[in-house]
Amino acid sequence: MAYVIRGLDPTPFKPLYGLSNGELAAFGAVRRRADEKPGFPCRVTLEDAEPGEDLILINYQHLPVDSPYRAAYAIFVREGAEQAAEYRDSVPEQLSRRLLALRAFDAQGMLLKGDVLDGGDLAGAIEPWLEDPNVAYLQAYNARPGCFAARIDRA
Repeated sequence: MAYVIRGLDPTPFKPLYGLSNGELAAFGAVRRRADEKPGFPCRVTLEDAEPGEDLILINYQHLPVDSPYRAAYAIFVREGAEQAAEYRDSVPEQLSRRLLALRAFDAQGMLLKGDVLDGGDLAGAIEPWLEDPNVAYLQAYNARPGCFAARIDRA
């Protein structure tokens, strides 16, 4: 089963690039400078920022569904990220090196199942989960901090 893991569209974040810290605060966002790698995962590029790079930390609605599972949480976006990453039938290193929570949702945004797994095992879990015709998409989360990592769709 072919699949694709895409980074977030950078368009809604671009107006925040270059704003002062005070201006970011008006959007409920803050600027953070990466001081280690891994540790600051950009949700657009699906890469960990290099030490010294600036990121914007902002609340993002990653599950905008009309169900009890509607969800938003803090994410990092590399300041200046211009293009969403796309991984076809492969897992970005950013995901493969973390402990993940994987969740399957139906077309109505209802949770069908979830599990915790080592990111190195993600590729092997995707296909069996997507073979279920009731599964519309998967979402991966960083299990320890609990934040949204990426959406996984059939290709």
